[in-house]
Amino acid sequence: MSERTHDVAPAGHWEDAYPVGNGRHGALAFADPWDETVIITHHALTWPDTDEPPAGATPPDLSGRLEEVRDLLLSGESGQALARFTDGWPEYHPRPFHPAFAIRLRDPGRPGSGDPGSGEPGSGAAGADPPAGDRRTLDYRRTLDYRAGVATAQWREAADGGTWRRSCFASRARDVIVQRLAAPPGRVLDVTVEVDVALPGAPPGLRVSDRVQTAADGDVTALTGVEYPGGGGHGGRGGYAGATRVIAAAGRCEPAGRGVRVTGGRELVLLTRVVAFEPAGERGTASGRALETALDTALETALDAALAAVAPLPASHRELLAEHSRLHAAAYGNVRLDLGAPREQRSLPTRELLARQAAEPGRPLPALLERLFASGRYLLLSASGTLPPRLTGLWQGDWRPAWSGAITVNANLNLQLAGAVTTDVPAAIGALAGLVRDQVPDWRVNARRLFGARGIVAPAHSDGRNGLAYHFAPRYPLHAWTAGADWLLAPLLDAADATGDEDLRARIAPALRELASFYEDFLTRTDPDGRVTFVPSYSPENAPAGWSPVAVNATMDIAAARHALLAAAAAPGTSDDAARRWRALSDRLPPYRVNADGALAEWAWPPAGAGQPPLADHYEHRHVSHLYPVWPLHEITVADTPELAAAALQALRLRRPQDDSAHGYLHRALAAARLRDAGLAGRTLAALTGNDFFFSSLMSSHYPGRRVYNADAACALPGVLAEMLVDSVPGRIELLAAVPDFMPAGRLTGARTLTRVLVADLRWDLASGQVTVVLVAQAEQEITLVCRPAARPPAAWRVRLPAAAPVRIELAGQEMSHVTR
Repeated sequence: MSERTHDVAPAGHWEDAYPVGNGRHGALAFADPWDETVIITHHALTWPDTDEPPAGATPPDLSGRLEEVRDLLLSGESGQALARFTDGWPEYHPRPFHPAFAIRLRDPGRPGSGDPGSGEPGSGAAGADPPAGDRRTLDYRRTLDYRAGVATAQWREAADGGTWRRSCFASRARDVIVQRLAAPPGRVLDVTVEVDVALPGAPPGLRVSDRVQTAADGDVTALTGVEYPGGGGHGGRGGYAGATRVIAAAGRCEPAGRGVRVTGGRELVLLTRVVAFEPAGERGTASGRALETALDTALETALDAALAAVAPLPASHRELLAEHSRLHAAAYGNVRLDLGAPREQRSLPTRELLARQAAEPGRPLPALLERLFASGRYLLLSASGTLPPRLTGLWQGDWRPAWSGAITVNANLNLQLAGAVTTDVPAAIGALAGLVRDQVPDWRVNARRLFGARGIVAPAHSDGRNGLAYHFAPRYPLHAWTAGADWLLAPLLDAADATGDEDLRARIAPALRELASFYEDFLTRTDPDGRVTFVPSYSPENAPAGWSPVAVNATMDIAAARHALLAAAAAPGTSDDAARRWRALSDRLPPYRVNADGALAEWAWPPAGAGQPPLADHYEHRHVSHLYPVWPLHEITVADTPELAAAALQALRLRRPQDDSAHGYLHRALAAARLRDAGLAGRTLAALTGNDFFFSSLMSSHYPGRRVYNADAACALPGVLAEMLVDSVPGRIELLAAVPDFMPAGRLTGARTLTRVLVADLRWDLASGQVTVVLVAQAEQEITLVCRPAARPPAAWRVRLPAAAPVRIELAGQEMSHVTR
């Protein structure tokens, strides 16, 4: 079991660079000995790549068309309904997320250098022949320590045998990126520090201003200001500023062109802060010289803020590292997965471990799963703060991310958060709660403009700046999707159940009530059976055979409404009258439909006996949105609704991978675990680990073959593994719920359940049927404890747990052999 990863060569591509982050600032460290590149990122950085809505623009008012659209859909005219609900409205994509700049540290004594952005290595890896006259590095090793939150590298030169050291972290205490380069005894530094905005894909027309400022005490700071291209039509183009303070103890720092030359001394420390800005008070109104003046003022204010942030910080790297690592370790927590991997396998560099996995694709290597579990929790933690993770987490090496690097909630963000509760990453829950809090006012606008309703409707995409719905593409009419708010609220409710955080539950309650009010206004049509009808309805990003994507009674929409209505009825502060109304409305929701293949149908339309052909399922699709009542909800379970669970499992088995998107494999694996098909869950997980989805940084890609940098698989995988081992609902914990054969024994510590009970320690051995678990309850309670592989059929016991006292339980077959308090 390891809480770090390592490699024996620096990153040749930015995707392989080690990511560090504190939820606001991020960095990608290549760890090249003599030509280092560290790419700085910040959650707030998005730029006006394409036309964007004018300042103050809202979604179009479609409410006046709604009844016509409903009539068309209920008469089967789906194509006309789509056109009426979509055509004629401009489609605005989210502003793309982008890096701030690269900080390059170059050793003038090294002839030639690679371009880290091009994929050419910047230094000779161990065993490689360096360029003529170049320094040879020996014993190179770069490491990313997940518990400390620090990327490091060390190497020796053949000439003197001394060890050089680099490090990089995103300080949780000071909110700056901290870099260090330390020379071995007997050597001194001679490096240049440059700030480079011109990363791949950077748009023409960027206005970059940089200068080097020397303070009275001799400190030197590189200041960089960047204004986005575009004009007042973009509502004020904005930009960002960066300050990098250069500290060379016992050395000399002096301006050198657009950078800083550092000579002498044995240690160099760099402190970097980024500040985003928009023209204050002029957004969307200024033009010409007035706009330029506003931009200049905003830029100077941002530069001053960045400089003021780094200037007073301690110069001691030891002090900065100690305070950061203490905070990061506390946030990282004590959740660990040990699959008993061989020591030799655990010691492999990441590239070699991935190569071994590629040679044996059908069976995930235990050491790789252990490392991915630790890495995924680290990445989710590091990307969660100001906002929850984007499609790329908190990192990006060029200005052209796929799908704008947006916060995408019709699958991606929600999957990344799969283990936020169970594997105890509260920072991710906090970031999600902040997103909901900040965007609810915009969600009200969506509900009113699109559906003429009270309450809230969440958009499928956001760049983090607002929560307005602007996506009106006929192929993906995401504005017709009404389930998003519930999917974002569900993890918050799970967190409240798991931790007993009643304050969190109280903060969620108003949004739940608004969501229930939306459904009261939206569900106005009824079918011949008297059931309310979801029209229009959308199942991301699929369509029934022969229909447009806008349809009727998507299973996901039904499940989300039922969950929201019942949660709102039970929320603290809900009046008795509202609770009665919402429970009554939930009773009138359409039943789920099982199709002719025995599978849970993706659309529950039309009702039985209506004399119309049912909407036909399209199985070749990456999403499994209709399994929403299985995961993330626990509405359909093997224990409580076995017939629907069997239908859901049939739907899952019929689903095909379409374009092999990583999120599709993750979604299917999570659903398979909930449906207790260990074989299917294992095969789906093996498809991820065996098809080259992971870079040597252990960040993942969206497609096999490491195509398209994307955090879905990396951040979600710990949640998948946790679901295989522990599942729970209030009052019930099931151990080893869906353990595949490549995890025959192991240990999981620190997992949370939805019962306010911590699985402090779970050990299992499938061969012997021996299972030992230590449970710690927050409050005294009695639970049902189920263990699946220990007996077939699974055995269940009632267990009384005292408050805050560990209870050790040993299970074997149908026997609970020992309970120790």
